[in-house]
Amino acid sequence: MNEGPTITTIAQHAGVSIASVSRVLNGLPTRAETERRVMSSARELGYVPNSMARSLKSRRSNQIGFAMADIGNPVYLAMIREIQPVLKEAGYRLVLHSTNVDAADEISVLRGLGERYVDGLIMIPLRVTDEHLKMFAAARAPIVIIGSVPEGTRVDNVRTDSRLGVRLAVEHLHGLGRRRIGFVNGPLDTIPGAARSAAYTEALAALGLPYDPGLVQVGDFYRPEGARATARLIERAPDLDALLCANDLIALGALDVLRRERRRVPEDVAVAGMDDTDLATVAWPPLTSVSLGSAERGRAAAELLLDRLARGDRAPRAVTVEPRLVIRASTTGEENS
Repeated sequence: MNEGPTITTIAQHAGVSIASVSRVLNGLPTRAETERRVMSSARELGYVPNSMARSLKSRRSNQIGFAMADIGNPVYLAMIREIQPVLKEAGYRLVLHSTNVDAADEISVLRGLGERYVDGLIMIPLRVTDEHLKMFAAARAPIVIIGSVPEGTRVDNVRTDSRLGVRLAVEHLHGLGRRRIGFVNGPLDTIPGAARSAAYTEALAALGLPYDPGLVQVGDFYRPEGARATARLIERAPDLDALLCANDLIALGALDVLRRERRRVPEDVAVAGMDDTDLATVAWPPLTSVSLGSAERGRAAAELLLDRLARGDRAPRAVTVEPRLVIRASTTGEENS
C-alpha cells in the first residue's frame, strides 16, 4: 500500500533537514526560502496534511517525552545526544523520564499522554505487557517505541537485531579458539534478556558447540550485578576461556572480578560486551563489544516521531538498525577498532 510522501521524502526532495520540514508543516517559524522549498516539494509529491493532527496542534506543548529505564545508562545517553538536536531544530524541547524498569510507571506515562503535557513520546520498555499494548492502541499522542514489540502492534518502532549481534560475538570468540564460552545475561523476563538468551543458544548450535547451563549466569543489567554474576559463574565453571556479557555494564563488572581473581584478559579469559558504549573504550583492557546502533536508533526514533506529528494518518513504520562487532583488546590483546 502506498502511504504517500513522508517528511523524510519531502526533506530529500527539498534538500533540507527532516527537522526543517517538520517546522514548516507544523507552522513553526523558519527561513522564508526553506519554507518555500518545503511547500513546493510537498505540493509536487502530493503531500496531504492530516486535519485531525492539525487540530491537535492547537494544544501543542512543544515538548517531546523520552521514557527510559535508567537515565544514567550510557546507551540512553547516546540516544539523547542524537534525539535532542533533531527535536530542537524542529522546535521541540526534550523531557526525560526514568522509569527504573517499572511497568506501572510506564503505563502511568502512557496514560498521561491524554493530558497533553507532551506532544509525543519516545519510549523504551524492557517488558511489553498486555496493558502496554492496550495503552499503545489508545494513546492520545504519537508514540515511537525503541525495542521489539509483538508482531502486528500498530505503533512506530525502531529496533535492532540483537540476536545477530550475539551471533557475531560468539563467532568471534569461537574464531579465536575459545570453546568454553560463558554467558552473563540480564533478567530473562525482559525483551533483551530473552532475545540474547535464545541467540546465545542458537549461536552455539550453529558452531557445533553443546549448550552447557553451567556456563550461563543470569543477573541484571548493571555493573555490580554483573560482577556478582561473574563471580558465581567462574566459581562454578573455572575452566571457561571466554565470556560474553549481555551489555557493557555487565562486562565492566566481569572485568573487575577477573582482575581480582588474577585471570588475565584476554590470555586466560576473552571478554566481549554488547552496546559498544563510551565505557567500552575506557575500560581496561578496552572492551570488544557489539554495537547495537544506540545513536542511530535515537535519531531514527526522533525522525519517525516528527514524521508522525506531521502526518498522523499514515500506517505505522518500523526501522531496523543492524548490529556490528567492534573488536578491541579484551578479546585479541591488541586494539583493532
